[in-house]
Amino acid sequence: MTLTCRTTSCPLTGNPTYTWYKNGQIVTVKTSTYSVLPNAKDSYSCAVKGHEDLHSPAVCVQYQYCNRMTYTNRRMCVLKGSTVDMSCTYDSGYNRVKSSLWFSPKRSASWTNKLTPEDLTRDPGYAGRVKYPDKERWRYKDPCILRITDLREEDSAEYRFTFKTDNFEWGHSFPGTTLSVTGLQVKVTPAAEGQRTLTCSTTCILTDNPTYIWYKNGQVVTENTSLYSVLPNAVDSYFCAVKGHEGLSSPAC
Repeated sequence: MTLTCRTTSCPLTGNPTYTWYKNGQIVTVKTSTYSVLPNAKDSYSCAVKGHEDLHSPAVCVQYQYCNRMTYTNRRMCVLKGSTVDMSCTYDSGYNRVKSSLWFSPKRSASWTNKLTPEDLTRDPGYAGRVKYPDKERWRYKDPCILRITDLREEDSAEYRFTFKTDNFEWGHSFPGTTLSVTGLQVKVTPAAEGQRTLTCSTTCILTDNPTYIWYKNGQVVTENTSLYSVLPNAVDSYFCAVKGHEGLSSPAC
């Protein structure tokens, strides 16, 4: 049986090289086609070399239930000091899951064995801040959640989930969820008619299309977008926050 890595609307330019994954592990870097056994119980995914974070969904070759795993969000941008839940869904093909964990390739320098991922819950850099809310349910086919509290900018990294059954281990090379952690800053720029525009700025685009709150001299003046106009001679102080995270506001300007 031959698998073909295809684009949905147009052929790619530049004669790209393709990366193939079997159960989350790289198996070959070659052409857009890959041959597998017709009764394989494995899942396969493909990507263009250099763009592995944009891989295809994993597919079963023969059976409806095979070894596969999908991340809910490939990229997330979250406020410094807040809590984030990263999640995935997995299918072990009805094989009992013996062990499972979340890890970050960024932390590989501190692993005992550089090729064996280590559980984030045992990493001193995340001490007391990492939980697996639904781990007791990780058996055959369930959500898998990683919760990190009190986020820090150094938590910006890629996070991956892996699990083991009696028959196989989900590969470590399959791209996961990339988290960016940002604070809030107010930037001031000139605007039309002598006014100035305040921008509640972040280093990445916050996930979930948030609502911004603006404060003038410590009092709420509006709940709207990330922009707010003020008079050029204003002597007031302004700061901003994201609704639902008012305690994580920007410095006043």
